[in-house]
Amino acid sequence: MVSRIDVLRTAAASSTREALYPSLRPVNHAGRGKAVRGFGWLAIGLVALGGAWAARAVVTRRSAAMATPEVARVARQDLESVVKATGVVRPVTGAEVRVGSRASGVVRRLHARIGDRVVKGQLLAELESGELTARRDQAAASLASVHAVRDYAVAEIARKHRLAAAEALAPSELELAERRVAVARAAVEEARANLAFARTQLGQTRIEAPIAGVVSSVATQEGETVTASLTAPTFVTIVDLARLEVWAYVDETDIGRIRVGLPARFSVDAHPDRELEGRVEAIYPKAEIRDNVVNYVAVVRFPPPPQDLLRPEMTASVRLVLDHRGDALTVPRRAVRREGGRAFVLVQQAGRLARRWVSTGSRDEQRVEIVEGLGEGDVVVIGEPAAEVVAAH
Repeated sequence: MVSRIDVLRTAAASSTREALYPSLRPVNHAGRGKAVRGFGWLAIGLVALGGAWAARAVVTRRSAAMATPEVARVARQDLESVVKATGVVRPVTGAEVRVGSRASGVVRRLHARIGDRVVKGQLLAELESGELTARRDQAAASLASVHAVRDYAVAEIARKHRLAAAEALAPSELELAERRVAVARAAVEEARANLAFARTQLGQTRIEAPIAGVVSSVATQEGETVTASLTAPTFVTIVDLARLEVWAYVDETDIGRIRVGLPARFSVDAHPDRELEGRVEAIYPKAEIRDNVVNYVAVVRFPPPPQDLLRPEMTASVRLVLDHRGDALTVPRRAVRREGGRAFVLVQQAGRLARRWVSTGSRDEQRVEIVEGLGEGDVVVIGEPAAEVVAAH
């Protein structure tokens, strides 16, 4: 039998081996699993706690933002109410002339090119003029001939009168001599008219500029034969760049507010930083319909611009000024609210927001004029506040 002393020796030896060699200890799998599961729950708890703190921070920031609404001060500035429109630069009536010829013939010389600046009366082209020159000379010779006939008839009638006074000439002879003088004088007038007509035809072979301006197009060339019929053939087109206007195409919803005499400002795409001023001179009654959009033309006239600044058919951005308020009391448009057909704003009062009724006037794209209800420097709320609103007395 194993004695008690042997059992104690065996137990002591086993404890010594476990102490010297820990890897020889028996593994407790159940306890290890519980430890792993404990660490997992701890990690999940930490993640949840972090998410809660993040959500609280977001809510806190949103609450702070809502508790501090966007505000603006009532300030004075110039205010304009305008109607915007797209326009086109066009020559005024009489500023674009198509120069042609009333005579037929061959173009002998062409003195104009596209882009040339011309003055009134400057020679632009010449036609062959040999035949017309001969007709003029023939008319001049005919006039000289009838002048001689008339002079002879006048001298003859003077001699007849002396004979008649001496009763040496029959009365019928005197009457015949007077008739010859009248016919000779009529022939002289006819010859003069023929000479003037021949000179006019000869002058039509010289094409001159009727206005000052810039040559915008040339429709013929040297050596071409032109034939004048019911319509004169066009040689060149001249545009006076000092006489231009803007056709502003105003939408049908705005045309009722446009009237003659309104101030206008416009700029063209070629010079977006240059703004020119003018006035509405006319409103055309006939509509311009494009792509099912109805527009009406408001003609804007303006002083002559600097040279070469504007050209016909340029696109213009037009602003028609309906009303102008200088040094007006204004607030941002988002600050004005409406209820029951009345306008009001929200002002800060004793840590709360108070409603204050106001009367508004003109407005532009960003600001509204306050006629009554606010003073310069007052602070108004923009946007939707979260604070409690109390009614103003």
